[in-house]
Amino acid sequence: MKVGGLVLAAGDGSRFGGTKQLATLAGRPLLEHALAAVAPLQPRVVVLGHEAGAIAAAVDLQGAEPVVCAGWREGQAASLRAGVAALGDVDAAVVVLGDQPRITAEAVSAIAAAAGRGDAARATYRGTPGHPVLLGRALLDRAGELRGDVGFRDLLAQADVHDVEVGGLADPADIDTREELSRL
Repeated sequence: MKVGGLVLAAGDGSRFGGTKQLATLAGRPLLEHALAAVAPLQPRVVVLGHEAGAIAAAVDLQGAEPVVCAGWREGQAASLRAGVAALGDVDAAVVVLGDQPRITAEAVSAIAAAAGRGDAARATYRGTPGHPVLLGRALLDRAGELRGDVGFRDLLAQADVHDVEVGGLADPADIDTREELSRL
């Protein structure tokens, strides 16, 4: 089964007050942490939007294909559509958010291993659902239905979703503000 990796990193970081993909954590740009997490998957795509050129020049994309989402201001739905289209012919894709630096390759691999067990698989942290999320082909084919600043949440509500506990493998903390980054 061919499982691709999709990292979403197109936003402008308005709550962060700047281009958070380039903010540093442990000596590396924030986005590099998410890209390292999807390194075991092939193909890999990172969706950029705001400051795409500067991000692509400054971040080690670790073999991921950069895709610039012209409609990034629309929100997450546009990024998902662009990323799914760029992945091409995969059986499933693991979606990772570029602002979750403590997601690990081990957590991504655990989610990817659930491919074929239903329509989707979702990471849980002590029972609480989060990212990464694996989307099977049937859901990926519905990416064109998405609009606005939403992901697959509504479609997942109607799908057969397999939960995978990864609390011992990763931390789901996302970075929306400089204060959250400094706490890590």
